[in-house]
Amino acid sequence: MSEYHVESSETVYDGVLSRARMDRVRMPDGHTRAREVMEHVPAVAVVAVDQGCVVLVRQYRHPLREWLLEVPAGLLDIEGEAPDDAARRELIEEVGLEPGRLDELVTFANSAGWTDERTTVYLATDLRPASPPDDFSADAEEAGMQVVRMRLDEAVARARRGDLCDAKTVIGLLLAQARLQAAGRRDATAE
Repeated sequence: MSEYHVESSETVYDGVLSRARMDRVRMPDGHTRAREVMEHVPAVAVVAVDQGCVVLVRQYRHPLREWLLEVPAGLLDIEGEAPDDAARRELIEEVGLEPGRLDELVTFANSAGWTDERTTVYLATDLRPASPPDDFSADAEEAGMQVVRMRLDEAVARARRGDLCDAKTVIGLLLAQARLQAAGRRDATAE
């Protein structure tokens, strides 16, 4: 495979959680092309399953100007925090549940054509109620977030129909159901 060579790279925007850069890349055929790259903080997502039900959140997403039904998720925006610790923290903060078991399902590239963002998706089971830390306060879109429980098989059917469009949610639901079915867990199917 021929090499791609970055001839120059310029930061064109530097924000709080992301940075945009313009790279000039020499292609294997010798031509140079501009490539916009959005550098973004990694994220975690959690498919929390309890007694055949998945715990989702309905959240306003301004870029789409829509309310989306999603699995709980968040950014790795605390210095030195491990992804599994971030997943536990987000699950507690967003839906008030702590996992007794947390299994990594996948780490995927969110949109490899323009961003380096990656999301690690976990399956959380053996859930128990938990309170967020005293210093936690939901704000902005998180303040209006609503917790929604539905049967896992119904959520998977909605994802397959295209009723759920959030990538981490679709990926997480499909992989979680497959993992639970492979393990022979009754949580994966309707009873």
